[in-house]
Amino acid sequence: MRLTIDLRKTAEQNAAVYYEKAKKARKKIEGAKKALAESRKKLEQLQEKKHAEEKIKKARAESKKERKWYEKFRWFISSEGFLAVGGRDATTNEIIVKKHTDRNDIIFHTDLAGSPFFVIKTEGKKPGESTLEETATATASYSRAWKMGLSVLEVFHTSPENVSKQTKPGEYMGKGAFMIYGKASYITAELRLAVGITPEGRIMAGHPDSVRKNCTKYAEIIQGRDKASDTAKKIRKIMGGELDDIIAALPSGGCRIKG
Repeated sequence: MRLTIDLRKTAEQNAAVYYEKAKKARKKIEGAKKALAESRKKLEQLQEKKHAEEKIKKARAESKKERKWYEKFRWFISSEGFLAVGGRDATTNEIIVKKHTDRNDIIFHTDLAGSPFFVIKTEGKKPGESTLEETATATASYSRAWKMGLSVLEVFHTSPENVSKQTKPGEYMGKGAFMIYGKASYITAELRLAVGITPEGRIMAGHPDSVRKNCTKYAEIIQGRDKASDTAKKIRKIMGGELDDIIAALPSGGCRIKG
């Protein structure tokens, strides 16, 4: 190290100058070390955030690649863990009843034209009252009653053996319509829905109790005049998810977020 001595100053004065310089240098080094530590911490946080975002994107991408068969329809998992699947239109009503209904399942419908058929996939188990009520609510809420502004609707459920395409001579049964024979039980269902996102990133909609039980984030919706696209954008801000999937989960006729 090369030192420069000011001959106009005493040895003690020169020593004092270098002492002050050394103090400043130490402070700069300490400051640089602190700045470096803070920079490293911020970099680690950014890397962790990026890694977490990549994991979420990957999980959602995998979820999209492995879409379940029931995601083509309206669907939800009840608070008791039963899968319920409903039609979006006449064609999907037909497909659900004909291709996705087993002997021990339970079929839901209403006497109101323009209602979906919903099916509880029982897998040989007996659903409780909560699952029956949640499915009745979904059936009513996705019916034309929502657009009509009704607050409640009578929904019936029956066994698959009582649902048939067979009509009386001379009568015609259109696509998505079925004759109901035999015993049916009625439930007075309130029109209410919630839309949520599951831990796997799937968009699920149904009775608020079922959505609350199975989703990490959700928004409850009620009848309203807002466009589906506008409501969907507000819901996405709350919970994330694909906008198109949220729009597809909403009932026709306008709705808004409750509250």
